Amino acid sequence: MRILHVISSANPLGGGPIEGVRNLGQRMSELGHDTELVTLDDPAESWMQRQDQTVHALGPSRGEYGLNKRIVPWLTEHAHRYDFVIVNGIWQYHSYAAWQALTRLKRPYAVFTHGMLDPWFKRAYPLKHLKKWLYWPWAEYRVLRDAAAVLFTCEEERLLARDSFWLYRAREQVVAYGTRPPPTDDVALTDRFLEAYPHLKGKRFLLFLSRIHEKKGCDLLIDAFAHVAAEEPDLHLVMAGPDQTGWMGLLQAQAALRGISHRIHWTGMLQGDVKWGAFHAAEAFVLPSHQENFGIAVAEAMGCGLPVLISNKVNIWREVESADAGLVADDTAEGTHTLLKRWLALDLPARQRMADNARQLFEQRYTVNAMAESLLQVIRTHQREAPP
Repeated sequence: MRILHVISSANPLGGGPIEGVRNLGQRMSELGHDTELVTLDDPAESWMQRQDQTVHALGPSRGEYGLNKRIVPWLTEHAHRYDFVIVNGIWQYHSYAAWQALTRLKRPYAVFTHGMLDPWFKRAYPLKHLKKWLYWPWAEYRVLRDAAAVLFTCEEERLLARDSFWLYRAREQVVAYGTRPPPTDDVALTDRFLEAYPHLKGKRFLLFLSRIHEKKGCDLLIDAFAHVAAEEPDLHLVMAGPDQTGWMGLLQAQAALRGISHRIHWTGMLQGDVKWGAFHAAEAFVLPSHQENFGIAVAEAMGCGLPVLISNKVNIWREVESADAGLVADDTAEGTHTLLKRWLALDLPARQRMADNARQLFEQRYTVNAMAESLLQVIRTHQREAPP
């Protein structure tokens, strides 16, 4: 089959959605299917030269919304070349454009909301939510209403989506979601990471690997680490990820005020072997996020046999807790402090059991193989139901 993903951007700095699309595309290719992307990106962007799938970049686009006059005509002309279309994410022009073109052509499509209907956003950004309300009835409501399927990566995400807007209709479907199995040469990968960051050789550290963003709870983590630092004088914290909002300076000032700057290491975005080496070198992964649809990095950590310390706003927290693959607490200062204290109180056998459980949970539920098979089932179902 030929599958088209419509997504706002193929920029790897975009985090989970594009990472999921890339991983899925690689697995689909192994199964004999072709995956292409159409985006709002400017084709002149430097990272466009490093794509491992065909990307039709139709930008440059205008503003944060990504207004682009080329995408509707492009979809109208080319949609017939694909067996199915998947829209990734909402709230930018690509989703509305896909609705305009595909409903006119009577072509079925599915939508991955990627957590963008989580009610946390309306509590955290009430003014933005008001603007979305003005936009919702004539745009995204229709995008979801007319989709052959609206795809959620876990039951928690599906239920939360219903609380964002009272005008809501969708053919909901929970599908498997995951990532590719991590490379297994843990010794060599650890060495690769430590070669890149030699000041971390011989040090114990916890790993945060995600975007440096308000919703990720970075400030909570720094505060919690400051509370346990005196009791664990050999413990360090690695903060790995791109700073997309300019928040890192304030976080570093927070660390300096607490007297722990020398024990927090900011690496920027990690990729490839260096990223996998960070997972293997860490003693636990920490993500006290206020909102996390799935958390590709959480799955990657478990795939490396790394226990995960997460908030109960990471939507797969129930599965993690049930499998004893990590620890879970509230997304508050007290909750994050509790996460670290509970981890540090575990003895080595308990930590090893948790590591084994994490790897087992990944293999059972969060591989890209399961994701591909689940999505192929959705596609085949709606191909059979589509009018001739």
